[in-house]
Amino acid sequence: MLIPSKTLNKPLGVFSLAMMNVIAVDSLRSLPIAAQFGYALIFFYLLAALIFFIPTALVTAELATAWPSTGGAYIWIRTAFGARWAWFAIWLQWIYNVVWYPTILSFVIAAFAYLVDPQLAQHKIYLLSTLLVTWWLVTGLSCLGLRVSNWLSSVGALLGTLIPMLFMIVLAVLWIKSSRPLAIHFVSHAFLPNLTNFNNLAFLTTIIFGLMGLEMSAVHAGDVRNPQKDYPRALFWSTSLILITLILSSLAISFIVPAKQLSILSGLTEAYVVFFNSFHLPFFIPIIISLIIIGSLCSISTWVIGPTRGLLIATFENKISGLHCLLKVNRFGAPVCLLLFQGILVTLLSSLFILIPSVSEAYWLLSVMTAQLAVLFYIFLFLAALRLRYKEARQSRVYRIPGGKWGIWIVTGLGLLACVMTFILGFFPPAVIVVDNLVKFDMILLGGLLLFCLPAVLSGVLLIGRSDSENNN
Repeated sequence: MLIPSKTLNKPLGVFSLAMMNVIAVDSLRSLPIAAQFGYALIFFYLLAALIFFIPTALVTAELATAWPSTGGAYIWIRTAFGARWAWFAIWLQWIYNVVWYPTILSFVIAAFAYLVDPQLAQHKIYLLSTLLVTWWLVTGLSCLGLRVSNWLSSVGALLGTLIPMLFMIVLAVLWIKSSRPLAIHFVSHAFLPNLTNFNNLAFLTTIIFGLMGLEMSAVHAGDVRNPQKDYPRALFWSTSLILITLILSSLAISFIVPAKQLSILSGLTEAYVVFFNSFHLPFFIPIIISLIIIGSLCSISTWVIGPTRGLLIATFENKISGLHCLLKVNRFGAPVCLLLFQGILVTLLSSLFILIPSVSEAYWLLSVMTAQLAVLFYIFLFLAALRLRYKEARQSRVYRIPGGKWGIWIVTGLGLLACVMTFILGFFPPAVIVVDNLVKFDMILLGGLLLFCLPAVLSGVLLIGRSDSENNN
């Protein structure tokens, strides 16, 4: 039994859903990383779109229109593989976001540092204290429920993500038209990176991770006015907008900031500083940085409530022993106990910025750990889509992946290939990330993965034991 909705009206339409996708996926944080590829970033984004982003969009569109109920991926995986594996998958979806929050928050704090003192971005005490204050403010806002999250998604997508990206693109066009020097030069072979260089492949992990999140809005499918029609439309517009803005904005940064000078934490603000100072518009710097901060905080707010609702539904339905205390929902429909538990975990994870010698190394470690936990979830998602095409062949699907059985096998096969590649490449940091000890780095990474998967495994055992007991009775 799912948690009943307290209101009959459904607040989400095509625009709201598209903006929710844009703010969830279209991240300013990934631009400096992609910009280090120069023109080759086009190849990497198209490759990532082909083997991961488009398959995710197609799978999500088919599943969300066949099972348009609140719960999203949990409902799909439960229908395909049962409650135990669905619980494990939804735990992964939730926990990878928990690990991700410190990285996106550190990006926000680094941007804010430029308004005060750019050197603060590498100051650990400043980073941690400001990060935690910001995180708990966002958690407090999330307790106000989906309507506030919906509003923040639209505002954040327009003001804090799309406008700064369009600014970056327009400034790059003006830069080129005014014949200013470029950090990269156009040559035909620049579009094809040297794939034998493992450092390039390692960065593909972050490119693919930067395109994750389309399935997150499916948790709200029950709140969409006309999910069968509106959901595919929103996916089409949002995926197109996301790819175009990411590619052009990343190229804009690579035009003016040499790859060796780009910081993965503060590279975006550095690029804006160069642009506006060059055009004698320094007063725009605090304005655009403020918009970046707004967009990132809205992105965090969108993610905080989405996966948490999915985990709430899974916990409520399975009545897992020891987790019933997390089921409390306030008058806004927000899972306050889960949000509090999540807040404590993020606080503990943020301490890595103090414990690990380099801020960049800690940032990269959390980013890779997030990506690896995420692809484990996506493996379940793609396998569920494949199994449901056979297991629930008669289920009405307003949108169906074209090509029949060949189509579903090709789409899910590409998605699974991307997931396996991303997981393996995560253990090999690129050369620009100075890692004190690779073995230590990989051991912390592997230990973190096992630690975060352990609660889901143990609760899955409890589910098996309960099912066996019920069957015996």
